[in-house]
Amino acid sequence: MIKKKIVAMILAGGQGSRLGALTLNVAKPAVSFGAKYKIIDFALSNCANSGINTVGLLTQYQPLDLNTYVGNGQPWDLDVIDGGVYILPPYMSAEKGEWYKGTANAIYQNINFISRFDPEYVLILSGDHIYKMDYSAMLEKHIANDADCSIATITVPLEEASRFGILTANKEGRIIEFNEKPKVPKSNQASMGIYIFKWDVLKKELIEDELNPSSTNDFGKDIIPNMLKKDLRLFIYNFKGYWKDVGTISSLWEANMDLLDPNCELDILDPSWPIMARNTASRPHYISPLAKVNDSIVTEGCEIEGMVNHSVLFHNVKIGKNTIISDSIIMNNVEIGDNVYIHNAIIGDDSKIKNNVTINKENVVTPQYVNKKICTNDLSLVGCNITIGENVNIGKLSMIVNDIKEEK
Repeated sequence: MIKKKIVAMILAGGQGSRLGALTLNVAKPAVSFGAKYKIIDFALSNCANSGINTVGLLTQYQPLDLNTYVGNGQPWDLDVIDGGVYILPPYMSAEKGEWYKGTANAIYQNINFISRFDPEYVLILSGDHIYKMDYSAMLEKHIANDADCSIATITVPLEEASRFGILTANKEGRIIEFNEKPKVPKSNQASMGIYIFKWDVLKKELIEDELNPSSTNDFGKDIIPNMLKKDLRLFIYNFKGYWKDVGTISSLWEANMDLLDPNCELDILDPSWPIMARNTASRPHYISPLAKVNDSIVTEGCEIEGMVNHSVLFHNVKIGKNTIISDSIIMNNVEIGDNVYIHNAIIGDDSKIKNNVTINKENVVTPQYVNKKICTNDLSLVGCNITIGENVNIGKLSMIVNDIKEEK
């Protein structure tokens, strides 16, 4: 193998249970986003745009769709001879085999993979965040600081800081303290879960962590605090721009709605930093003379005969006559019939909503056969590959995980 200056490792094996029905059969990074993307597209595109062409993708939970989607990395220009995207699931070795126990253990289990490229630096990423970031600029700062580890941070309101891992740094940006979700935050610099390490330092720390029976094998809980105790050189890299962890139904809905804001910092149409995807649609979209579409994102293959307002429509969505869709996310290959009303909802891939269905209509009582209070914002969620029969009325805060028969 050719020696690499830097190798990226994307942690993409999480179950994403807080996304409910959307992750019953797929890993969180494979969840659809922004009309034509998957969540994983952002980390892969950032790597490609930053000039990093050797990427390990660590998978575990429900990996089939994610593995198939990423393939050899060609849509992100990562199918290069001396690098590329490598799918890295847990595996059985001569000594033992086990699931990834934590973020640090996942990298530990792939020490041999990283060592094949003999890199100077290793970039650790999460595969479930929405943002655009130049990792090469972070690497330059890391080298200039002669840092053993650099941690990307984002400034958050102090009243929200207790939700994050909070870093305290001196005037030079050197980290002097780290607290995971502190009750009384000492700063508002929140870790983004993006790290650059010197590879020789990281390798030593991973081996030591694995030998510690009391460790949780996590970067935030174990590796970073232990490095600080040893007085190693850790620095913050303060990121300025849009970033969102879409780990909940509410945050996923909010991030999609953010795309409709003309002042949003996340410009997915910027040709200088393209977000690339494996485009599975080939048909043009069609909007009938009776249809009305306002303040929405509509991608290829959609057929619209009703009204769509402030919503995001993915590939091959069909919307029938006299149907009203507002403030909602309609994912790939969804078929919605006539006289349907959908507001403040997420409809998962490949679902069918039959005629005369209402979702989140005012004063509709949530039926007994659905889960309640799954998220904030009065949202409701229909999972993937679900059929809602005719005349069904679904109230707020509902999660639909099974087919619902027609109401008489």
